[in-house]
Amino acid sequence: MRLNISAKTGLWSLLLCAAGLLNTFAFAPYHWHALPLFTLTLLALALRQTESPRQAAWFGWCYGIGWFGLGVSWVHVSIATFGGMPLLASLSIMAALVAYLSLFPALAAYSAARLAKSRPHHWPLLLAVCWTLSENLRSWLFTGFPWLSLGYSQTDGWLASYAPLVGETGINFILLLAAGSFALLWRYQPSRVAHGQLAAAVVLLALPPVLGHFKGWQTNGVQVPVALVQGNIRQELRWAPEQELPTMKKYMQLTRPQLAERLVIWPEAAIPQVEPDAQAYLFNLDMLAAENKAAVITGILDWKRNGDAYNGMIVVGDTGVKGQIYHYETRNRYQKHHLLPIGEFVPFERFLRDVAPFFDLPNSSFARGEWLQPNLQAKGYQLLAALCFEIAFPRQIRANFTDDTDFLLTVSNDAWFGDSHGPWQHLEIARMRALEFGRPLLRATNTGVTAAIGADGQVLAQLPQFQDGVLTLDVPLTQGRTLYSRLGDWPLYLFCLLTGVMLWWRQHQRKAPATAAMSTPANANETASQTPAVASSEHAATTETAESPAKERIEPHF
Repeated sequence: MRLNISAKTGLWSLLLCAAGLLNTFAFAPYHWHALPLFTLTLLALALRQTESPRQAAWFGWCYGIGWFGLGVSWVHVSIATFGGMPLLASLSIMAALVAYLSLFPALAAYSAARLAKSRPHHWPLLLAVCWTLSENLRSWLFTGFPWLSLGYSQTDGWLASYAPLVGETGINFILLLAAGSFALLWRYQPSRVAHGQLAAAVVLLALPPVLGHFKGWQTNGVQVPVALVQGNIRQELRWAPEQELPTMKKYMQLTRPQLAERLVIWPEAAIPQVEPDAQAYLFNLDMLAAENKAAVITGILDWKRNGDAYNGMIVVGDTGVKGQIYHYETRNRYQKHHLLPIGEFVPFERFLRDVAPFFDLPNSSFARGEWLQPNLQAKGYQLLAALCFEIAFPRQIRANFTDDTDFLLTVSNDAWFGDSHGPWQHLEIARMRALEFGRPLLRATNTGVTAAIGADGQVLAQLPQFQDGVLTLDVPLTQGRTLYSRLGDWPLYLFCLLTGVMLWWRQHQRKAPATAAMSTPANANETASQTPAVASSEHAATTETAESPAKERIEPHF
């Protein structure tokens, strides 16, 4: 079926692109939390009036173009400023990325339209189900890029109380169900199914004030003295050989006055030497920290004898475990599992590395750490580590989360993204993880935003961007498990799969009798004997009138 670009379709396309652009202001640093409900309702209303699933896919794609076109524009900073790409080439790469990400809302819109053809009153549920499954696909296909999932807009919003129960994924589902239900009111056709979905959406939107009683965790009265160090090393200087010693000296000078019995966190790759070459520096830091009953966790790159390189974290000083001291190959370390495409591994690198400097960045060919790794141990506390981009993957966090986990820990270098909204969106994602798992989160970055986050997702303290400094505070610990930390997204995904399969099966069951009826001869009593043509025609017409039931034409309301 051809897609007819009428004036009406063109107007809707522009309107949905503009609605997607508005989504950017729902996330940090703007925090207009109600925007996604408005823009999604507009999308659902447009989809309700489409003439075909292909047109629905087009509308979903237009919405995605606006959503990601402005929302992930910070990627352009790293490509153009630090990747050495000409403007036209960097814009082309950005256009390809945005077009790819927009395929996922297009897929959700197409699938919902197909399923809703015969069951229009189930439209809100179908839209929420298809969107949730499409976003799941986005989170792992080609290693995944789940950035700007709409549930993150509620980190400080009305629906934040759902995070410990159903996570960001569940919040996303609620937004879509509510948007679809509100769109169903347009040209409203009363039915029990429509009433039920609208009622469910209203109840879900009204419940957050009472959900605080079911968060699953509580403070245990222990406060841990913490120091988060922000070195503020300019990106173009981080790997310059002549800057190695000045950088290491700077981190030591910033840290030394804050060591006394503290848990100290340095950013991603804070030490600009690979671990085997930095042994003398690390042994000195280990002794200094141990003398002050402190522990230092730092990001560092490791280069193994077999040629494998890892982006990781190590602990030096007081681990809290008797007899455990730092040495090369100590097991008290973390190696990054979820690598960032282009930045840490290059797909098809045999062909792409010679294309442009952007595909041959320093330290862009790492090996992958294990999916399951022990929590880091420092001063007797257990810290669940996630390096940079990994904090956007709640399934990985949940897989390594235990009853004994005291902190979530993430270190990063967001200098790649300059003075854009990227680092603030990154911080917002980290805050959602604290909400979901009910644990305080420590975040140390090179240029910002360095912050300590409470188990309720609120920022306890933070450092200004692009300034060197040390953030010191006492962070309260928590105990107990959230429902989301126990079950994750699986109950919601299972519900979505079963709902989609059931409605698809019922749709095909309804099609089968109609197909059988169309294939039945109009005159079942016609004999094989030859009769005059006129008599045969009259007999057939008489029989059809007398014996054949009238066929009811069912018009879809989608």
